[in-house]
Amino acid sequence: MSKVLPKGHKKLLNAWAFYDWANSVYNLTISSAVFPIFWGALTILRDDQDNIINDTVRFLGYDFNNDSLISYVTALAFLVVSIISPLLSGIADYVGNKKNFLKFFCYLGAISCIGLYWFSLEFLWFGLLCYFLALIGFWASLVFYNSYLPDIAFPEQQDAISAKGFSMGYIGSVLLLIVNLVMILKFDWFGFEDEGTPTRLSFVMVGIWWIGFSQYTYYYLPKGNKKDVLTKAVVFNGFKELKMIWKALKNNIKLRRYLSAFFVYSMAVQTIMLIATYFGIEELDWGEQNPTTGLIISILLIQLVAVAGAILTSRASSKFGNIKTLIAINVIWIGICIYAYTITTPFQFYIAAAIVGLVMGGIQALSRSTYSKLLPKDAIDTASYFSFYDVSEKIGIVIGMFSYGIVAQLTGSVRYSILFLILFFIIGLMLLFRVPKNNSF
Repeated sequence: MSKVLPKGHKKLLNAWAFYDWANSVYNLTISSAVFPIFWGALTILRDDQDNIINDTVRFLGYDFNNDSLISYVTALAFLVVSIISPLLSGIADYVGNKKNFLKFFCYLGAISCIGLYWFSLEFLWFGLLCYFLALIGFWASLVFYNSYLPDIAFPEQQDAISAKGFSMGYIGSVLLLIVNLVMILKFDWFGFEDEGTPTRLSFVMVGIWWIGFSQYTYYYLPKGNKKDVLTKAVVFNGFKELKMIWKALKNNIKLRRYLSAFFVYSMAVQTIMLIATYFGIEELDWGEQNPTTGLIISILLIQLVAVAGAILTSRASSKFGNIKTLIAINVIWIGICIYAYTITTPFQFYIAAAIVGLVMGGIQALSRSTYSKLLPKDAIDTASYFSFYDVSEKIGIVIGMFSYGIVAQLTGSVRYSILFLILFFIIGLMLLFRVPKNNSF
């Protein structure tokens, strides 16, 4: 039985932030590090000089470029999340069981990660299905996790606890990734014949970590704002609540303009984070250096620097205001894209990774807490409000991933896709300038 604590209680805040520790191992190991390298090794045929001979994958009777196929599966999963999250969050607020929804998607994602152990080209449909469901489980659970923020923390606490959550996520995920890295690179120490088995075991460890550590969060988080029992009418009430919130957004100029800006710049941020490793695999000249080691080192660098970035951004927002800080971060992202277009060596990639880490944690934590602060003070249906936030992010990712794929296909290079993303940052920057400001924003 969970323990009921008052809003703003230190244990409650820490328990909420601890879910980032539990689930961020998915984002690092599956989305960013081990799985992209595993996918590349599985689907790319190289010659003795490490030149790419073939990167075509046959799936459902059709031939796909390996990057295009994983991009389409990723985009499709985000599209599903963007469709179901408003409905689910509306239902969750209506029947008051947000925690049950959070648990369901947590377990769906974690079990699907474990299923990736059996990923193979022979049974490609099963592996891609596990990848697809793991992505849905992770991102759908965040709808309910994020919606707890205004329920468990007062406005003056939200920037700090949001940053703490991201920081804990980065630290926890890095710890597990280091263990996985040692297992993969020093496989003979553990009695394995090659890198294959420890790589697959890392997917299993992600699932176990995610389920295990989330139990602490579930112990302290409240069930939700109880309203009514589950009935057939609940589905329609969910749509009704979303319609009411949509009308409320129309009358809230500050929140509406902020959401527009977030939708555009987040489109670019999330796409870059999803494709960074694939970029490193295909566009860099690693020479005699082991690409696996180099890529994971760069990802570890991003995570470690991101901890400092989240904290510094929280302090900057306290001094200069949320919107001004977000404007500055978007300017830095534009510079990163321009620099990324020119890099060819691992050292240059490490420099880019360090700068990305500095602003990645900051823009995610500050975007979430800024939205929470802008919600109406009397808002009760916070899950429904946050579903708009999450849907904006997910639809943006769908557009971003397809844009990345189309530009890469037309130009023959991922570099031009990175350059194209600058457009989204510029538009997001212009929209941020239109958000009404006050002393705290």
